[in-house]
Amino acid sequence: MTSTQLLEFKELLRSKTKTEQRKVDKQTSKLLFYLFTSTRGGFTRLRIIMLLLERSYNTHQLAQELDLDYKAVQHHMKVLEKNNMILKLGDKYGAIFHLSTFLEVNISALDMAIDKLDRKINHKKVYL
Repeated sequence: MTSTQLLEFKELLRSKTKTEQRKVDKQTSKLLFYLFTSTRGGFTRLRIIMLLLERSYNTHQLAQELDLDYKAVQHHMKVLEKNNMILKLGDKYGAIFHLSTFLEVNISALDMAIDKLDRKINHKKVYL
C-alpha cells in the first residue's frame, strides 16, 4: 500500500464524480472512515471499490484482478454489501457486483476517507 496508489484512487474518483458536490452527513462519513481507514482490510476494500467504479465484476474476477485469495475477496464483498456500499445481482458463484446508489451519491466522502488513509499510512511514530 503506497501513497502513489492512493493518489491514483483520488484522481480516478475525481474523474468519475459529477461537478456538483453535496455535503455528506456525519454518519455516512463515520461509516466510510470505519470501512476504509479503521480496519485492517480497509485498503483492500478501497481497491475493490476503485475497480467497481470502472465496471461490474464477480468475485472470481475481482480475486484475479487484485491477486488475492477468492475467500478473502468474498469476505470483503460481504462486508461491503452488508454496509450498503455495493449491490449484488444474481446468486452464488456468478453473482455480479456494482456500486450502490448510496455510495454513488456519497462518493465525495470516499475522497475524504482516502485522505485520512494517506495520513495514517504516512504518519511516522516518534518514541521518546
